[in-house]
Amino acid sequence: MAIGLTLSDPALVATEAEQAEAAGFDLVAVGEHLFHHGGAPNPYVQLAAAAAATTRIRLLSSVSLLPLYPAALAAKLATTLDQVSGGRFDLGVGAGGEYEAEFAAAGVDPATRFRRLDESLDVLRLLFTGERVSYDGEFTVLDDVALDPPPVQDGGPPIWLGGRGDGALRRAGRVARVWMPYMVSPERLAEGLLKARRSAEEAGRDPASIRGALFAFVCADEDAAWARRTGTANVSRTYQQDFAPLAAQYLLLGSSDDVCSRIAEFTGAGAETIVLQVAANGPVDRQRVMQTLISEVLPKVAAS
Repeated sequence: MAIGLTLSDPALVATEAEQAEAAGFDLVAVGEHLFHHGGAPNPYVQLAAAAAATTRIRLLSSVSLLPLYPAALAAKLATTLDQVSGGRFDLGVGAGGEYEAEFAAAGVDPATRFRRLDESLDVLRLLFTGERVSYDGEFTVLDDVALDPPPVQDGGPPIWLGGRGDGALRRAGRVARVWMPYMVSPERLAEGLLKARRSAEEAGRDPASIRGALFAFVCADEDAAWARRTGTANVSRTYQQDFAPLAAQYLLLGSSDDVCSRIAEFTGAGAETIVLQVAANGPVDRQRVMQTLISEVLPKVAAS
């Protein structure tokens, strides 16, 4: 069982990465939006700063919006980050599409995002070999080129796939090391993981090689009512909708015991990694929640 912590503020990324490593988190993660309703960091830049501040903890993009990048550029960024971190980078990717303004700004038609994602994954796997390769696709042309230097990790950074739909599950089965959805129930996680593993078998892969993970918003505090109010308000603001009717189903909120109980439900459904996004506004409330995670949640999860 592994627990990750997302990092958001570029000014605090190095400090919080050091804090997470010292506290015993297994990985730190950074999400991505070019533009969004709130803060929108770049995972490659932020995780490079986290890599420089740490020595052990793994680094995850959670997730990079791969269709916004030329595939070869994404491969170069991921490979360089793998080099910078000494082979500690995991490449989480997704299609995005819920905020069309960022696709317009990048000059990408959102209707092409799934085709771009599939093609980019093929290109990444080719370039991650470090060999000279050629490729003639809809969006990418490679003419006898190689990434130099190649990734540190054999075969390149492990690929994590986001998404909850059938296409995402087929994609995860075909190419991913880890399937990591968000906003799912334990039941849906278990069902999706089964489908992803079936897809892996159909693609000629060992179905057991597909691991389950969960990206989850969390707000934990000894004042459970404060945690529920704060976490629900934060996610409501992030997604520009009232999340109160959905909070109990999709968010990890309440006391440390409440959060640990909910984590146990997801691990029972097949999640081997939980990536926690602190749902609190401002550095004071964020540190309040982080201290609860560090002093109470992590030890309880480890003990269980």
